[in-house]
Amino acid sequence: MELFTTTVTSFANYLSVGSLSPVLSVIMQEPNADAQSISSVLLTTNNIWMMLATALVFIMHLGFASVEAGFTQSKNTVNILFKNTLTPVLGIVTYALLGFALMYPGEFNGILGFSMDSWDTIWFNSGSADVSEGYADGGYTFWTDFLYQAMFAATAATIVSGAVAERIKLGAYLTFTLFYVGIVYPIIGSWKWGGGFLDELGFVDFAGSTIVHSVGGWGALVGIWLLGPRIGKYNNGSTSEISGSSVPLATIGVFLLWLGWFGFNGGSVLSADPGLTSLVLVTTTLGACGGAIGGHFTSMIVMKRIDFGMVLNGILAGLVGVTAGADIITPFEALFIGGVAGVLVVFSVLLLDKLKLDDCVGAVSVHLTCGIWGTLATGIFGEGASFMSQLYGVLACGAAAIVGSFIIFYILKVTMGLRVSEEAEKHGLDSEEHGIRGYTILIED
Repeated sequence: MELFTTTVTSFANYLSVGSLSPVLSVIMQEPNADAQSISSVLLTTNNIWMMLATALVFIMHLGFASVEAGFTQSKNTVNILFKNTLTPVLGIVTYALLGFALMYPGEFNGILGFSMDSWDTIWFNSGSADVSEGYADGGYTFWTDFLYQAMFAATAATIVSGAVAERIKLGAYLTFTLFYVGIVYPIIGSWKWGGGFLDELGFVDFAGSTIVHSVGGWGALVGIWLLGPRIGKYNNGSTSEISGSSVPLATIGVFLLWLGWFGFNGGSVLSADPGLTSLVLVTTTLGACGGAIGGHFTSMIVMKRIDFGMVLNGILAGLVGVTAGADIITPFEALFIGGVAGVLVVFSVLLLDKLKLDDCVGAVSVHLTCGIWGTLATGIFGEGASFMSQLYGVLACGAAAIVGSFIIFYILKVTMGLRVSEEAEKHGLDSEEHGIRGYTILIED
């Protein structure tokens, strides 16, 4: 009887996390099924899902690397992969050094704070970490919390990488990543997710359409503005297409990102609640589908061709668009929001070219333009969300991201310099900075 009770208890908790199922209610009346063991099973189930979600977000870095390498020239492939490999490395370490304590400061004045307890736990007193049911309402442990949020932080810098590719100095980009992930992103994030003033105003950003994607997008926009376009991109008032190295690689990257988004949005439920998690996964998927449809038909009408690149970026645009409100919108609304994002990403790419702002992979259009749209759309469609609160959040986060990224980039520009030499750009950064090529075929005699 005891073995049966324990088995059914575990299964019932798996099926009904966050609320007690009828089966679990009966079991709780059994003397052998005490409340402590039940809460322990809940914590284990929730934490396993959160760790899986963390792994899915981590694999997004491979997706970003593949998209960026596929959409850029083969002579810069190693440089692209090098940046995308070191971005999560530096991002996670920097987030451990400063970011996590800044982003979740505990009690603070709504603008800035720092949790000495978290910082001390990570670096000097790991035994004090709360891994009990009392942490985060039994959703996960302290360590899972830190690692999951660290993956988000590194993503914000990766967005910048794609936009400024093929002409930024490696050292300048990596230095930017250190300060942007370590200071700018977590301070902005604390205003909502850390219980700051945006949270008090009712601003809604479930998984980061603004806090992650728009913040990364603003940094990317400032970066391409200060860097200038690639050589040969804009000549005599016309825009030249600079072909990427691998359409299959870019496609693989998009599907890896779509896969990772199940962890990005699904994990943001912060528990394994089956009802809410499954809804979020549905709205996330339909947002991607809507973005693909919107990008496809808009490019056909406006650009007069079947543009596969716009379909790929449309998928990402749709995913970004539904990220802010994936938990409070309906599946139909997700499809619509994603579809509009797919339309917007096409017009945004064309507008940036008219403004001679060279974005190698469309990062600004995908993450900034559609991040803003998704955040505002949450205020229109999301249950309990206010449009004015959403608008205020977009403006506040945007202003901070612009100022923060500009200060970092400008200091780098006047000190070490941002851009590689004209000769290095023409020859390719692989040969000039790394001494190897990304696609090398040796033909033996």
